[in-house]
Amino acid sequence: MILRVLVVDDYEPWRRFVCSTLEKQTSLQVIGEVSDGLEAVQKAQELQPDLILLDIGLPTLNGVEAAKRIRQISPAAKILFASQNDDQDIVRAALATGAQGYLLKANGKSELLPAIEAVMRGDRFVTQQLKGQQPG
Repeated sequence: MILRVLVVDDYEPWRRFVCSTLEKQTSLQVIGEVSDGLEAVQKAQELQPDLILLDIGLPTLNGVEAAKRIRQISPAAKILFASQNDDQDIVRAALATGAQGYLLKANGKSELLPAIEAVMRGDRFVTQQLKGQQPG
């Protein structure tokens, strides 16, 4: 089974890195790339991806708000946040949307694929240095 992934980030070099990393995996297919929160909600509804890789700091609608809306229209999609923000309150708010994971972009090279695998298995993934800060 090929997992269909929607990549949402306004920082193009990160999107390029993610897409090129995912394209090397035969089990993953990038079905869309968008750069703002409202577009993410529209694409999630239109494409019904298996996984949405979502940034927090997005134009028009931030990632946390986008995730809340996506939960309503695409409840089967799993959400993995990828952000450079390591603020505990933001991490908590992001995970409170029902997202399955939170990846720090700084750890993207080593943790992107393990994070995706964990989330798709149904496990929660939190970047290593944030683990001690998470409730439950």
